[in-house]
Formats: sequence, C-alpha cells, structure tokens
Amino acid sequence: MWILLAFISATLLGLYDTSKKYSLRGNDVIPVLFLNTLFCSLIFLPLILLSQYTHVLDGSILHVASGGWELHRWIILKSIIVLLSWVFGYFAISQLPLTIVGPINATRPVMTLVGAMLVFGERLNIWQWIGVSLAVISLFLLAGSGKKEGIDFKHNRWILFLVLAAVMGTCSGLLDKYLMASPENGGVGVDRMMAQSWYNIYQCMMMGIVYLVYANNRRKKVDGLDHFTWKWSILLISVFLSIADFSYFFALSLPGAMISIVSMVRRGSVLVSFICGAMLFREKNLKAKAIDLCFVLLGMIFLWIGSY
Repeated sequence: MWILLAFISATLLGLYDTSKKYSLRGNDVIPVLFLNTLFCSLIFLPLILLSQYTHVLDGSILHVASGGWELHRWIILKSIIVLLSWVFGYFAISQLPLTIVGPINATRPVMTLVGAMLVFGERLNIWQWIGVSLAVISLFLLAGSGKKEGIDFKHNRWILFLVLAAVMGTCSGLLDKYLMASPENGGVGVDRMMAQSWYNIYQCMMMGIVYLVYANNRRKKVDGLDHFTWKWSILLISVFLSIADFSYFFALSLPGAMISIVSMVRRGSVLVSFICGAMLFREKNLKAKAIDLCFVLLGMIFLWIGSY
C-alpha cells in the first residue's frame, strides 16, 4: 500500500509542475502564487477547525495538533523558507522549458544529502557519492542542452532563480528533519499535520500582503490587472500539491514503509513533468534532454542504494 501511495504522490507532483507551467502562461506570477496559497489554506483550514473544536478527527491521520508560540515560530520560519522557494520556482518555471526545470528539480535530494553532511555531520557512502557525481554530470549535460535553446546556465537569471528555489527547498527539508525529530533525538517534535496545515495558512497571509502591494502598483500603471486570466489549472496546482503531500506523509505512516524508497519514487515525478512538457507544450531538443534525464534518474537509484 505504501509503495502505491508513493507512486501516486510522484504522479501528482508531476501534474503539479505541469499545472504551474500551464497556469503561468500569459499570467503574472504573483496572482497565481497568491491563489495557490489561498486554495491550499482553504483545504487545510477545515482540518484545523475540526481538530481544535471537535473530536471528529481525534486519532486519525488528519488530526492537526495544537501548540504554542514555541512551535508556531518554527512553522513561521518554515513558511518563509518555503514561500521564497515557491517565488523563485514560479518565476523560473514561467520562463524555462518544463523539460529543463524537471530534471534540475530532481537533483534536490543531492543538495539535501550534501546539506545533511554539512549541517548534521552525516557521511556519504560510496554509492551516494556516485549518485551525487551522476547528478552533477546531468547538470552539465543539461547546460549543454539549454545552450541549443539559447539558455546560458551561467548568465540566465531564471536558471539562477531555479537554483535558488532548489536551495531554499533543501533548507526546508533540512529544517523539517530538525522540526519533526523528537526532543529526545535533539529535535523540536512538531506534529507533521500541524506543520503542513499552519505553514500554508502563514504563507497565505504573507502572499496576501504581497498581492495587495502588487495590485496597487498595477493599478497605478494600467487600467486594471490585465496580466491575469483565470484558469482552472490554478486550482489544480493546490489540489495536486496537497494530495501529493498527504499521500507522501500517509505512506510514511504505514507499517514497513521505507523513507528511502518513498523519497526516490517521489522524485520520479520528473518523468511525468517531462512527458507533459513534450506532449502538451511541444518543447524542443527532447532527445538530448532525455539522455540528461537518464543520468538524473540513475543518480537517484545510486542514492537509494546507498540509503538502503
């Protein structure tokens, strides 16, 4: 059951990236991102209220634990980091081919491993070092593929934004490891549903302020916000992301679930986004990018072998 949930999560993450790409075509980033945080908040707000004021969710995986400022301050920090990652990522995906964005995002586990080595003093084994090396090779190959489309990795700000998004995502993952660990193991002991629910609420509040500033500035320059058109794919961004994350956490909560396998399968989302980029957006240079993608996936396999 847990491996099936991992595949479901991977598929939905690929559709999540595809929905972002489609939603941002012809639209400004800020309103789309604000609506994403709003819809995610609306998904989790009922769970917070039911958990706080009723006993309906008691004992279930949907129950949202309560906590004081000592916990919420960490969730606010996580919200800031994740929101920065989303801002950089949304701007990047609006300007770059999905067949380049996906493989670069798939190398995030490598950054997480290196980060864990630097922050938590973890050591990589030979299999993991091979995985890291293959991921680095894939990035150089992607840079070559990008040049054929006029994308210079060294001087393209959208590539920089994508890298910054990945770095922020890595920081969030390392923070999660600290937050979710029990106090006995040197962590904070934040409930996973509390973190997932409240960080969406805090992100929505932050993006609400950003959107008000954006809307005010737009009205000063043009008659109305003519850089936004509603698309149903905007709603799907939040739906796909929320269900993907829920499937991920649910899989990890089942007996016998192995986080190393679940995490590797989840990175398989790049296959879905790559196929969608080729079929829906008719992106170019697919043969070379497919080879680059194989190096990414091979690197993920070596990381999994090393973790296992």
